[in-house]
Amino acid sequence: MPKYLIRVIVIGCVLLLAAIIYFLFSPVESAYFPQCPFHRITGFDCPGCGSQRAIHHLLHFRLKDAFASNPLFILAIPYLIIGIYFEYFGGKEKYPTARKTLFGKRAIIIVLILIVLFWIGRNISFS
Repeated sequence: MPKYLIRVIVIGCVLLLAAIIYFLFSPVESAYFPQCPFHRITGFDCPGCGSQRAIHHLLHFRLKDAFASNPLFILAIPYLIIGIYFEYFGGKEKYPTARKTLFGKRAIIIVLILIVLFWIGRNISFS
């Protein structure tokens, strides 16, 4: 069996199991899901806060609730999928220029700046 096919099967099984768990159990109501240590200690939201709720909402096709839980995560999903393709499914050999453009040093700096701006912005109180 080809090595890439084993990767596809393993990753697919892990993602399917995670999707089933997130579909059946709400991170808000279940004690099985870890709470954000940064939020528990500081009371502030980190950039990842709400991602588990967003996944649960997405699996139930509640896009508005998913976006409200963590808009950065929802907007980053296509970027993450492309990154997985480049890293694990031969994309870096087929499209080296696109990989460098989307995941090169400059792109990573831009992504980090966006994450920090989102982190600050979601914790500013406008009331």
